[in-house]
Amino acid sequence: TTEVALGGHATLASAFVVFDRTDFAGEAVRFHTRYSGVLSVTRRNALLEMDFPARPPAPLDRPPLLDNSLGITPLEILGSAEDLLVVLPEQAAVVEMQPNLTLLAELNWRGVIVTSPGMDCDFVSRFFAPRVGVPEDPVTGSAHCVLVPYWAQRLDKQCLHARQVSKRGGELICEDRGDRVRIAGKAVLYLEGRVSI
Repeated sequence: TTEVALGGHATLASAFVVFDRTDFAGEAVRFHTRYSGVLSVTRRNALLEMDFPARPPAPLDRPPLLDNSLGITPLEILGSAEDLLVVLPEQAAVVEMQPNLTLLAELNWRGVIVTSPGMDCDFVSRFFAPRVGVPEDPVTGSAHCVLVPYWAQRLDKQCLHARQVSKRGGELICEDRGDRVRIAGKAVLYLEGRVSI
């Protein structure tokens, strides 16, 4: 894998440790990052809400290899600064999709976000980034910086319920705030250890 400009996993995990494993009594943690500015995480009962920069996608021409790499013809193709956004007609198409990861890695994008309207949520998605060593990411905060502006405009809604339908999957409560997006979800401790140097 490689370093990325915006990492939801690292932000959420770091905030969880500050809230859960230290004496910090505040409701929000702010991280000053090299590439994405200030990222804040606020504790909202059982949820942690991340405040990230919005990355609205723009329409673009179909990249060569895309249809072959996905095994399906998209309804719409858009791009953000780093990721390709592929819109499919229905949730089943997103869930059942089996992309050719070797071909996806040849596309000139960090990752490919595949999305559709959801059956019992506003939208579903999956995120593939084999080019940077991540065949499929289970839940991707940075992808929702692209997805939230897209679906907020498309559905004419500011608050959105999202589900990433990878094998592990995850639920996200999202809010479009113009140039920012808020992404809320749960975090749990799954490993604790000690490193001696």
